[in-house]
Amino acid sequence: MLADDPVTGPPLQSDTEELPMPHVTLYALEEELVGHEPHLIEELTNAVASVYGAWARSSVDVRLIGVPTGRWARGGAAVAAAAPSVTFGMREEVFAREDAARVIAQLVSAFTEAVTAVFGEDCRDEVLVELVGQPTSRSGLGGKVISVGSK
Repeated sequence: MLADDPVTGPPLQSDTEELPMPHVTLYALEEELVGHEPHLIEELTNAVASVYGAWARSSVDVRLIGVPTGRWARGGAAVAAAAPSVTFGMREEVFAREDAARVIAQLVSAFTEAVTAVFGEDCRDEVLVELVGQPTSRSGLGGKVISVGSK
């Protein structure tokens, strides 16, 4: 288990640590993503573990999506450069926690640090982090609905 950080507080604990819920999807322009995959996987996994605790490391699912040039657009026109964006799928119960604001801030910060560690400081102000809560009762694994308390 990770030690408490004097600034951010204790890592996030879970009553159902065995549920495979945390999944990270990073979108980046393909040519900027190529060659960075191992480092990104490590950094994004570390970001989750820094907030949730070491127990979560083995259940973090990372997906790296490279978007070809011409397929990322802003304002109706394709862009030549775009900062990576991160979507983090997690159990929605986290948003109802008493310390939700702290946890959300820690996740946004940790993912932004992970992305800038790989892509550089120039993209920091444009890194988008989206936290998406999913009720376990609306997800399935191995053909079965995941529910709180199931293994």
